[in-house]
Amino acid sequence: MKTRLVILATSTVLFGLMAGPVLAEDLRFTVWTGSEAHLKMLNEIAESFKQKHPDVNVQFETIPAADYTQKLTFQLAGGNPPDLGWMMEDAAPTFAAANVLMDLGPTLKATEDYDYADYSEAAMGLWTDGETVHGVPFSTSPFMIFYNETLFDEAGIETPLELAEKGEWNMEKFQEVAKTIKEKTGKWGFEFKDGQGYDSRIMHALMPPIRAYGGYAWADGECGFDDPEAVAAVEQLHGMVFKDTSIVPPGEQGDYFSGSSAMTINQISRASKMSEAGFDWGIAPLPSGPAGEAPVIGQAAIVVFERGGKKDLAAEFVAHMTNKENVAKMAQFFPPARKSVLDSAAFTEANSIIPADQMVHVSEAIANGKVLPSHERSPQILAAMAPKVDALWRADADVKQALEGVCAAVEPLL
Repeated sequence: MKTRLVILATSTVLFGLMAGPVLAEDLRFTVWTGSEAHLKMLNEIAESFKQKHPDVNVQFETIPAADYTQKLTFQLAGGNPPDLGWMMEDAAPTFAAANVLMDLGPTLKATEDYDYADYSEAAMGLWTDGETVHGVPFSTSPFMIFYNETLFDEAGIETPLELAEKGEWNMEKFQEVAKTIKEKTGKWGFEFKDGQGYDSRIMHALMPPIRAYGGYAWADGECGFDDPEAVAAVEQLHGMVFKDTSIVPPGEQGDYFSGSSAMTINQISRASKMSEAGFDWGIAPLPSGPAGEAPVIGQAAIVVFERGGKKDLAAEFVAHMTNKENVAKMAQFFPPARKSVLDSAAFTEANSIIPADQMVHVSEAIANGKVLPSHERSPQILAAMAPKVDALWRADADVKQALEGVCAAVEPLL
């Protein structure tokens, strides 16, 4: 019987059930992208694996990002684990501590011409424990400001990129231009990542301004959300939502990609959607703050699950997918952790719709940024945070008191 490695492309996966049948001997690979451009590229990489394993077929199984970790947990607990999968940075310590991830180190280091040392210690920090390698980063992607240049022209103001190149792109200017856009064009000045900053993207909404102010989420068992720096940062956001009315508020849906908001925060993988945009656009660094520039990075890795039926073959596919050639190919959407690729034209010129002079800012953010907070109990922490963060997003909210409530909820878990 032929061995098959399966990565199924579908957006209808619910609680581990797929739209089409998967044979018992198949090896599954879960991802959270439904982008046709992403899947086309990944299928090309999978097809190239046939040069060594002609009998292996590869497909992708898509679980929406907002549900990904929870549904993956259900699959593992229900005895229906995938064999490979993408893993978000906040979930990495949880899954590693549960001993459900295969050690990829022996396979990677035994693979000819793999050059494991090409991954910096910093890039691998979240995914290693001594000599144990829990996963291989395929995306070390900083959050960038996407902006609608057409709306900035209509408002008669400089774009975030122009301001950044003059050294004037900071949190104060960010608030100013967002308010001006709303006043002069009637469009929202800013919306949170994918319009979800009030629910599934809470950390993506809060961490960039908090770090720009010099604050933090948690460290060494202590919560930082109620420290003065974090409070000041969130108070600014709150004022933009309810006083300036420049940020899309709770209960309303903006859509940067259709032109209803002048700015959003996202990663370059989302640039694949911009080919459909009916406006001129660009990307810029996050605004700096009282603490200076503080790039925030989202990192994701490929992992192999211990309980998968073909874990050795799966590990071999991880080595193939993350070799230098394929990392360079993925760099058009996913900023690499390999130093040789990140420092080359293969990265700055990889994305056909983002100019190289803008991609340079992505490289700089990777070099200087810090990954989003993670913790062994991240799922429980985020669940405990959610109802307390909800209290922030009322017009009459006491921001400091609400953030003290966040810390009271999460500190027992830290």
